[in-house]
Amino acid sequence: MEINFKNIGNEYAEQVIDLILNIQQKEFNIPISIDDQPDLQQIENFYLKNGGNFWGAFLNGELIGTIALVKFSGSQGAIRKMFVKKEFRGKELNIAQKLLEILISYCCANGIKEIFLGTVSVLEAAQRFYERNGFAKIDKEKLPATFPLMNADTIFYALNLNDTP
Repeated sequence: MEINFKNIGNEYAEQVIDLILNIQQKEFNIPISIDDQPDLQQIENFYLKNGGNFWGAFLNGELIGTIALVKFSGSQGAIRKMFVKKEFRGKELNIAQKLLEILISYCCANGIKEIFLGTVSVLEAAQRFYERNGFAKIDKEKLPATFPLMNADTIFYALNLNDTP
């Protein structure tokens, strides 16, 4: 089973929306719609234009995972849209880990020194994943003023890349 990772743009918007909304709404019962996430219909304008990026994990042409980076200041970025289809999660395939490593490499190569993210309390496995990867839980008040807040998010994390080996 060969999984390919690549940068993706607007041509994948439909697959991205299908993957993410299914996980948010059906699996986790998060009351969020496409109208709450207009960025998914404008991947290039929202993520790529300001120096961020959007990556997908593909198996036989099917999108099975995503991660995105919003660059919101010269040296700061926010992780968004980290989702992996349920049947492809876990340590065997390590898709989430590989997606995160791709994003961190991109940050290091592009002068992004701090990464922040927001999540919701129901996504406990995601919180454990970020903590295992060196992210520290922070109070909402400690987020940079320009951090792009999502209404649904209640838990926040930060990673300083200057502190990583």
